[in-house]
Amino acid sequence: MDIAETSQTLREMMRNAPRPCVLVPTMGSLHLGHVALIQRARQAAGPSGTVIVSIFVNPIQFDRPADLLAYPRPLAADLAQCEAAGVDLVFTPTAESMYFPNRSVTVTESSLSLGLCGATRPGHFDGVCTVVLKLFLLTGCEAAVFGEKDFQQLAIIHRMVRDLDVPVEIIASPTVREPDGLALSSRNVRLSPEQRADAPRLQAALLAGAKQATAGQVLQVARQLIEASPLTRIDYLTLVDAVTLQETENLDRPAILATAVFYGEVRLIDHVKLGKR
Repeated sequence: MDIAETSQTLREMMRNAPRPCVLVPTMGSLHLGHVALIQRARQAAGPSGTVIVSIFVNPIQFDRPADLLAYPRPLAADLAQCEAAGVDLVFTPTAESMYFPNRSVTVTESSLSLGLCGATRPGHFDGVCTVVLKLFLLTGCEAAVFGEKDFQQLAIIHRMVRDLDVPVEIIASPTVREPDGLALSSRNVRLSPEQRADAPRLQAALLAGAKQATAGQVLQVARQLIEASPLTRIDYLTLVDAVTLQETENLDRPAILATAVFYGEVRLIDHVKLGKR
């Protein structure tokens, strides 16, 4: 199905779908964190509204080709999870049905995306904003649910909706964790048993850092605990203002202690909130 057919078919389906429509954008490889997003979407849509899940491994948000190739795509299992969770509609486009080969328009955010993941993943959030806006337009949804685990992405989507007057309510859903504290992620399945056993140290390190009295101590303690493992390689560890996402030393206002850490080729992110609220 080409782009025009995909757009027309989905729009016709959504035109007749019970309202409100609440979208859960995903890249598949669904886990309990995604199930929590779907449950939150059902709360927002109500028993008679429409919950739509998109499953699309978006190629234009990957800065490393190897990461795109390695991303898991268990579509049959994902569809079964969606059915079990009571999803009304699942949208599973191909890259060819989402992007013209000579596409020349991209949505770019130029402030919140400069640091954190944006600093080390050039073009990533351009790809995120572009695909999310396309999904909003294709589905005509009234609301969309995003996880707080990807807090920078959530902040950028909020900014995009505000700045472009997109009539979609953005609903945040809390991070879901394993019993040992590791944030649920589709990337976790790519960890070796040794890496998986070590990975909860990220949350433990951030929590220990967040207990410190000054910004310098916060970062020092967290870094020491992460680097205590020979398995880790820090991409970034930083303290940022919770609103501007700019680096800060001010703990008298809401802040985010955030990290991205490599275990081999697997890149995990996590964060904790601190400062006065």
